[in-house]
Amino acid sequence: MTHREILEVLAGLLAALFTAMLSSTIVATALPTIIGDLQGSQTQYAWVITTALLANAASTPIWGKLADLFNKKTLVQSAIVIFVAGSILAGVAHNVPVLLAARVVQGLGMGGLTALVVAIIGTIIPPRNRGRYSGYMGAVMAVAMSGGPILGGIIVDSPLGWRWCFFASVPIAVLSLVLLQRTLHVTTERKSDVRIDWFGATLLTAGVSVLLVWVSFAGSSFEWFSAESVLYVTAGLALLVATVIVESKVADPVIPLKIITERTTGLAIIASVAVGIGLFGATTFLGQYFQTARGFSPTEAGMLTIPMVLGTLVSSVVSGQLITRFGEWKAFLIGGAVLQFAGFALLGTIDHATSLWLIGVYIAIVGLGTGMLMQNLVLAVQNTVSVRNIGAASSSVAFFRTFGGAIGVSVLGSILASRVATLSAEGFAKLGIDTGSSAGGGNLDLGALPEPIAAIIRGAYGDATGLLFLVAAAFAVVTLVAVVLIPKRQLRTTIDLAPEEKEPVAVS
Repeated sequence: MTHREILEVLAGLLAALFTAMLSSTIVATALPTIIGDLQGSQTQYAWVITTALLANAASTPIWGKLADLFNKKTLVQSAIVIFVAGSILAGVAHNVPVLLAARVVQGLGMGGLTALVVAIIGTIIPPRNRGRYSGYMGAVMAVAMSGGPILGGIIVDSPLGWRWCFFASVPIAVLSLVLLQRTLHVTTERKSDVRIDWFGATLLTAGVSVLLVWVSFAGSSFEWFSAESVLYVTAGLALLVATVIVESKVADPVIPLKIITERTTGLAIIASVAVGIGLFGATTFLGQYFQTARGFSPTEAGMLTIPMVLGTLVSSVVSGQLITRFGEWKAFLIGGAVLQFAGFALLGTIDHATSLWLIGVYIAIVGLGTGMLMQNLVLAVQNTVSVRNIGAASSSVAFFRTFGGAIGVSVLGSILASRVATLSAEGFAKLGIDTGSSAGGGNLDLGALPEPIAAIIRGAYGDATGLLFLVAAAFAVVTLVAVVLIPKRQLRTTIDLAPEEKEPVAVS
């Protein structure tokens, strides 16, 4: 394909990916308003994000496997339709349970777009030239993930209301559907007598779901170290072990163990889990910090995330261009991991009174690190597999990154709720108010509370948020170690591996 033809296809693909990523972040600044309007709690706040990430993570490997077997164009268009249906349902939701169900449908469509866009790019562009286009993809993801909160804040503060945070993605998704119908033409080499491992997919989804339920309710509904926790963890791990056993025996596994146990892919997966925990988990609560702790409007809270937008945008585009020009990719992974750790560690020092200029610098550093990491991890993996398995390999990395994000939102949301409850109770005690242990888990509509009570809760949220970023910094260390250990291999200049080539030659 010519450069122009590739850009035409990318326009449709990236428009679809933009809508999927936007739906994850546009609600970040709107959530305090949404949960307050629907009379939800802090636990439900986290689950609005977690349900979409869970459905995304659980469906990504299945979409990736389907991409290696069936027509990728039909699949990506199907994912767009599913996503649009979920967005419309979320926009008309009248209570939290309906909203959560809609987010599941959205997540299923997001999983398809996350897996298929990367797989299609890997099918039409050689790794040596892919850095430039991956940079464009990273830039789109950066704008969607970091710019979504800005758009969400503007919509919430406008006469449109929070429901248009979900409706806004629909026109872009429909546009991408039309563009792909006109420009995308791909063929798929499929084997005969292929079967989808639905049993393995079900076990994987069940295992992940059980563990997410555990981390969401541990610390609030029951203790972290309790009989209930033991039951949840045992059941979740047992299901995941069963998944591994089934995947090792079937002819066409959803997650091919041979691929994910290869050193580059395995280390990239470990790094992606940590990136997901840090990125989705910690940054999800930035909007809540700016609004609940600092008293800014949704629009203002979104604008305060601009430094992260710029950092991610610049680093993803520049690193992609440099990788295409020089063929050097590992230095960007290491540099990104270092910057992400530094940014999270600095954010770990914030409280309810930290200078906004300092916070802006800190989140810009996180953005710079994230832009170097996300797509370049996928590039490193795609360089080691044949085009026949590129869907499964790419979706495996995306799955574990999203799984890490879902775990991160759940765990950090639970930590935040617990810490806010403790700090709020301490503040109320000074006023002679006994709230027991429920101070942090009630209604988040602070406007309905007396000012002295609201002030204490705002301070509690501000002082508790720094702890979340310290946890994210710990996972950033894991990312750094993993990317340092990834073998440095030369990027190939062909779409597929040469017939006699089992694996790219290592570079000393």
